[in-house]
Amino acid sequence: MLGDLKVSKALRKEAHAMSFVTSFTVLLQELNVVMTAPTFQNFLVIAYGWMFARRRTVTAMIQAAGAVGDKHHSVFHRFFAAARWSRDELGLATLDLVRPWLGETIFLALDDTLARKSGRRMFGVGMHHDPLVSSRKLAVLNWGHSWLVLGVLVKLPFRDDRYFCLPILFRLYLNKSAAIKARRVYRTRPELAVEMLKVLSAQRNTLRFHVVADSLYGGKSVLRELPANCQLTSRLHLDARLYDAPPERQPGTRGRARKRGDRLASPRQMLEGRARRVTLHLYGRHEAVRLVDTEARSEANLARPLRVVAVQSLSSERRIQAFYSTTHDAAAEQVLAWYAQRWAIEQTFQETKGYLGFEQPQGWTRPAVERTAPLAMLLYSLIVVWFAQHGHRLWKAPDRPWYQSKRGPAFVDMLDTLRRETLRTGIISLGLRGSGSRKIIRTLQQVSSLAA
Repeated sequence: MLGDLKVSKALRKEAHAMSFVTSFTVLLQELNVVMTAPTFQNFLVIAYGWMFARRRTVTAMIQAAGAVGDKHHSVFHRFFAAARWSRDELGLATLDLVRPWLGETIFLALDDTLARKSGRRMFGVGMHHDPLVSSRKLAVLNWGHSWLVLGVLVKLPFRDDRYFCLPILFRLYLNKSAAIKARRVYRTRPELAVEMLKVLSAQRNTLRFHVVADSLYGGKSVLRELPANCQLTSRLHLDARLYDAPPERQPGTRGRARKRGDRLASPRQMLEGRARRVTLHLYGRHEAVRLVDTEARSEANLARPLRVVAVQSLSSERRIQAFYSTTHDAAAEQVLAWYAQRWAIEQTFQETKGYLGFEQPQGWTRPAVERTAPLAMLLYSLIVVWFAQHGHRLWKAPDRPWYQSKRGPAFVDMLDTLRRETLRTGIISLGLRGSGSRKIIRTLQQVSSLAA
């Protein structure tokens, strides 16, 4: 009876002192330079609660972290609504943690995603296109927040067969009605994308970047404003007007210099002529295609040469597609491989919504809205970085004879490993001794394994 009482007291004491496994805590300490000491301590509590809460509201996080009664709950609400910390600085600090696995040129993925909401008084909500329930014939709108996300594309040693997209910078897009309601100047998604690229390029001006994005972010509003240390690979319209380089101005020629060279064939017309046949390995499969490429300039930015690639599949019914890259001396196959990396950001959106509750926070004010949801994606990046540093040594593939095609750990495995190691560390720290302690520890570890 006395032993049970000691165990109960120890468990209650631990419930008010929950912390991550040491290796993850050390990783998070790298971020304390962008926050004050009290704010950083609140961040640790919220991060712990975010990992374990069933629903990602602030009060649910406090409960999951065992912090009820330690501080007034308004302190943790103010972390998002009023505390002095910058999400851009936090994202750039996260980028620095990824640097060991990045090459000379850092590849980035840029895209937007919808976070569905139900409240009407919430800052920034509006009707936005919902790609998950839309089709080519029917576009469906849904109520919520539209987030622009810029993430780092990286291959990690434990999974060299795929790219991970680790989000670092975020912007909330307001449609015209939401911008009027919030008394803010309306800004398009491409304008917000350029803002993020300029912030990143200015703050890390010694680095070289290469962005891959779909056609929405490949037009003139982005191409003309692209930072000097940033390249872009994107989609191109099949009937785009392409031109050769303008001829050199001859001595004695009167009038202004030509801005355009001779008109070239459009991507669609390029495929009507001779094209080479190659087999590409993209998106995890082999595909035979007809391929043609050329160096050209587009109306979007006549001063910048592009590598234009037109491709048509021979092994499926896919439509003709065209791509371009501002790295004009790249091979056509390389341009297609770069664009294929963009799929990693779609996986990130799916995993942060499914496993980290990206859509669940219920902040109402502007600061709370603009900080809460991005924190879910920053935690995604931090978990992947921790797993690359330490967690992959602790992960064990589950024994599932019916599932033989698993190539390696997915994000859900990384999250489960972090939860399990955190709980295991907490159990060991209880310091249970005496008769039956091993059995208690084994039972708690089994329960924690199920909880993770």
